[in-house]
Amino acid sequence: MSAVVLDHLVYAAPDLAAAAEELAELTGVRARAGGSHPGRGTRNCLLGLAGPLGAGAYLELIGPDPEQPEPDGPRWFGIDALTGPRLVTWALRAEGLATQVARARAAGYDPGDAAAMGRSTPDGRRISWELTPPCAGGCATPFLLDWGATPHPTAAGLPVLTLEAFAASDPDPAAATARLTALGGGWPDAPATAGPAGLTAVVRGPRGAVRLGHGAVAV
Repeated sequence: MSAVVLDHLVYAAPDLAAAAEELAELTGVRARAGGSHPGRGTRNCLLGLAGPLGAGAYLELIGPDPEQPEPDGPRWFGIDALTGPRLVTWALRAEGLATQVARARAAGYDPGDAAAMGRSTPDGRRISWELTPPCAGGCATPFLLDWGATPHPTAAGLPVLTLEAFAASDPDPAAATARLTALGGGWPDAPATAGPAGLTAVVRGPRGAVRLGHGAVAV
């Protein structure tokens, strides 16, 4: 099975503007507006990631979109239940998503059926992609995403932070590692550690390093 690569980390918040402002104050780098997700009740802003771990990937900050009506169902990533920002999940980039899903199932893990998604950019463009269902709550198992013909968000020259560390924990780390292997993931190299389901990342900007997990903390 060909390896897939890190696409992005998802940092969700009940107040997107406040979370973006806090991260800008801590790192010295301000996220760029990404756009809204029609019908999902959310919007996002983006930061590119650099370094051996983050090269070609990005950090997505996502939260409720006050300009949209309330969605018919819960917002993705458990946003409606959040009381503060949290690193909730992560995505692997997989070209030929249907093939990757079939390979994962053959390897013993079902990542779910792929669904089409899209959003509008601030300049009015429409971009689209496909993904498997993401989990929430600090999931050690990533979801898969295929941008198809849409240019990757990092192609727009995003403001950049260096990704210095990333770690996942799971009550059953062996099972979490097996799921990652089934997805074709060669990243991160270290398997999940034992503990409550959760994710942490350390990013660095001009003002220093910041740990993302349950909130953002300078380190």
